[in-house]
Amino acid sequence: MEKGAISRDDVLKTMQEYDELGGPAFLSLYGFKAARKFLILHDGKEYDSKAIAAVAHKHQHGRPLTWQELSGGVGHAVDWLKREGFKIGVSRSPKWTRDELILACDVVAGNGWQGLPASDPRIEELSELLQLLGAYPPEERAAEYRNHNGAAYKTLNIASFHPGYQGTPTNGGQLDREVLQDFLERPAEMARAAALLRDGLRSGTLQPALPEGDDTDDDEVSAPEGRVLYRRHRTRERNKALRAKKIAAVLKKGGTLACEVCDFDFSAVYGERGQGYIECHHVVPLHEAGEGTTRLADLALICSNCHRMIHRCAPWPTPAELRALVQEQARVAAATVPRPRPEVADTYPLAT
Repeated sequence: MEKGAISRDDVLKTMQEYDELGGPAFLSLYGFKAARKFLILHDGKEYDSKAIAAVAHKHQHGRPLTWQELSGGVGHAVDWLKREGFKIGVSRSPKWTRDELILACDVVAGNGWQGLPASDPRIEELSELLQLLGAYPPEERAAEYRNHNGAAYKTLNIASFHPGYQGTPTNGGQLDREVLQDFLERPAEMARAAALLRDGLRSGTLQPALPEGDDTDDDEVSAPEGRVLYRRHRTRERNKALRAKKIAAVLKKGGTLACEVCDFDFSAVYGERGQGYIECHHVVPLHEAGEGTTRLADLALICSNCHRMIHRCAPWPTPAELRALVQEQARVAAATVPRPRPEVADTYPLAT
């Protein structure tokens, strides 16, 4: 649908027809199914965005569009409706993020790995925290977004995947299982992460979450403690003043700015452009160390590649552990390098 193909008045007329016929009859008449994602929110009512946009076409062009004729699909129609001033909502709540599941799983763990009813005060608290977390912007939240019933049902999902559960697992997602497994394998660590999330959200010291995949700078990072705490961890690592102090302390002791893992030296390779450059890695993750003053001893100077490799898979190795891995790989590579074949003359000397 191209902008200008229909007007705002065309949409309002179509909404009136929708109200007169009723939603099911309107959709049946024009061959549309109920919206699976986007709704138009107008005067306290909800309308199927794709059907409304397609049918509105008839007021200026003589006939409605079919669902197949909407060029650009529902997303294009929604963008056009937004430009015309219509408020768009979603028909169902989006998938749960790891940060949200950490909070929910911690509640289930505290209840002996049993799900909780919507009336439980702990569910009320969980629902409030999920609203504070803000894993999705308001326009992507359904009316029942992370309400008491939704939060309670998620605790039942998680509980049903526990190894000790006797019934049939519910229709939770793969991420539910992964977060549960993290809690079973590292209970103290994950409980600490949940506590830091709760405290940070209540105090306002933690920034709202981003859905998985939206933080393109860290798209290949494994962060079992969630994106919120990981982003806070990275903020500490990128603290320019702290980095400068660490570099100054190393140089004062006669050290160099070579990677503590692989010995890469930016100035040796890039000359003046690489002079004084190195990244800082906080050796102790935030979910283990907690908020507090960072000591210079907690920081390691490493190159970009090694820093990426540390954060790529959980649990994160220490710089010393990754250095041992690099050295072992070098030894293996050296041992497998083929030796040059001896010359025939050397192997079989000619008779004299």
